[in-house]
Amino acid sequence: MLLRVIVSITESMINIISSSRYKINRKKIKFYVNEFFVKEQIDPNYSLNVVFVGKNKMKVFTEKYKNEKETLPVLSFKYDEDIGEEVLLGEVIICFPLVILLAAERNKRVDEMINELVKHGIKNLIK
Repeated sequence: MLLRVIVSITESMINIISSSRYKINRKKIKFYVNEFFVKEQIDPNYSLNVVFVGKNKMKVFTEKYKNEKETLPVLSFKYDEDIGEEVLLGEVIICFPLVILLAAERNKRVDEMINELVKHGIKNLIK
């Protein structure tokens, strides 16, 4: 007789913010982020915003917060703010047009490139 053990993993609140013109698979991103939180032992009470923007908006962010003239593919902003029962860890801002270019340059799928940039952004938040 086999016994099944069902383990309930508390999922973090992952907010995906994007323009409708960008082809984003929100479900895959949330799944990946939750897996990464478990792997890195990040408290599941943390929430995270993943924001997809265009080149112009990312250029404004890069110039304002990094004092650099070029557009970066990813930026992270750490908050650690209480929002009810959860704590907002921060935001990972991703330039969607650069995701497409990087994926083509590195011969990767767009989803893979998004995951790499999200992972990079989260690592910057938890250092």
